[in-house]
Amino acid sequence: MRRPLPASLDPDTLIAAYCQGVFPMANQYGRIYWYDPDPRAIIPIETFQANRRLRRTLHHANFTIRINTAFRAVMLACAAPDEGRETTWISPRMITAYTNLHQLGYAHSVEAWRDGELVGGLYGVAIRGLFAGESMFSHTSNASKAALVALLERLQQRGFTLLDTQFTTPHLIRFGAIEIPREEYRARLDFALSIPTSFAP
Repeated sequence: MRRPLPASLDPDTLIAAYCQGVFPMANQYGRIYWYDPDPRAIIPIETFQANRRLRRTLHHANFTIRINTAFRAVMLACAAPDEGRETTWISPRMITAYTNLHQLGYAHSVEAWRDGELVGGLYGVAIRGLFAGESMFSHTSNASKAALVALLERLQQRGFTLLDTQFTTPHLIRFGAIEIPREEYRARLDFALSIPTSFAP
């Protein structure tokens, strides 16, 4: 489902939208719409466990994981054109809106660093027991995998119950992403919003 977005992308509007299961995306012309897909993609937090091969790969990759040290840089990297992706839905207006959310403590970045350089990461919105993943990037092999594993482990440790990935991709399916009906998603969302937890500090 796609609906036109009102003129404002203020923090209160965004937080209210996520609490209702709706999120914004911009099209290739920068026009922003509300989306409420059915089915909805999630990664079940409670059943996630990185296998031995993945852990070994990430160990040898020697990434340093940081939280919220380069939020805007992560968004800009996610928005940058890439091979086979000349445009993205992350418009300048979206970057400003989510940077404002970050400053208020609702939007967060998980970053993979190597030798002092930001090489991969992801960002999303956390409201009580919900984490809505928005986008990720990788400038070197396995960097986005390292960020996603770190995210899932942090969500497990802090008692989050819902990781919303919005849509599935082959990359997310390898991490256990599934699609569920909108009705089930709304029930999981209601429960997640009753969980008194936080993503940071």
